[in-house]
Amino acid sequence: MSELAPTLELPLAPRRQARALPWPALLATAFLAALVAAALFPQLFAHGDPLAIQPREAFSAPGWAHWFGTDQSGRDIYARVIHGARQSLTIGLAATALAMSIAIGLGLAAGLAGGAMDRGIGWLLEVLFAFPSLILALLFVAIFGSGIGPLIIATGIGSAPGYARMVRGQVLAVRHAGYIEAARALGHGPWRTIARQILPNAMRPLIVTLTMGVGHAIVWASALSFLGLGARPPAPEWGTMLSMGRDFIVNAWWLTFFPGLFIVLTTLSTTVAGRYLQQRLEGRR
Repeated sequence: MSELAPTLELPLAPRRQARALPWPALLATAFLAALVAAALFPQLFAHGDPLAIQPREAFSAPGWAHWFGTDQSGRDIYARVIHGARQSLTIGLAATALAMSIAIGLGLAAGLAGGAMDRGIGWLLEVLFAFPSLILALLFVAIFGSGIGPLIIATGIGSAPGYARMVRGQVLAVRHAGYIEAARALGHGPWRTIARQILPNAMRPLIVTLTMGVGHAIVWASALSFLGLGARPPAPEWGTMLSMGRDFIVNAWWLTFFPGLFIVLTTLSTTVAGRYLQQRLEGRR
């Protein structure tokens, strides 16, 4: 009777288990998705006119008729918060895009040119860091008048120096990498090397910073609007709503509570989403 040859069993490769999204990141993503939907289609969330006044219902407390209450002119706070999401998100995204555009130009020039160019740009960044952002906002308001446009410019320029320093540091870190030398050896021109190699690799670590920067830009723009340097009342912009309700904060707390709550939740959500994205990019999750 012949003996059966023992069979060699190879261990199965462990299956990769799909990692569930942590609940803080899940809540942050859901809130940001709902906020974007409200900014694009506010009529799906609030059917009232954010500018319609009803003097007889002025200073109505939150209830079934008005979920977030009404302001001093009877305008529905809930409708104004929902419709204000478009303006606040537009300001945050536009200011961050402007800041990063300036930062890329300055950071690339400083990191690639070096020498006198690097020192000159470094001096310019130091001046911008030392220049108070509030004075910068007042300067733009004095020249262009109050409104969303000057608010975006002031917020973007005020945020640009920090981004520019980060871009410069990333460019210095990658400009002598092996793949950059390989691209040059293959005959790629300077502009192609910058566009295809240096810039993408230098910007990858800054994606997280940009995600959180949107929330910070909304906070800073809301602070300027609170001081009367942003959108003109009765625009349903969150910072402007804070400014309009500050005189009634004792007797009508809801005028400032709900716009402030959405500012805090937006900033918190962008920060949590940015941290989670950072962990994924670093391979920790």
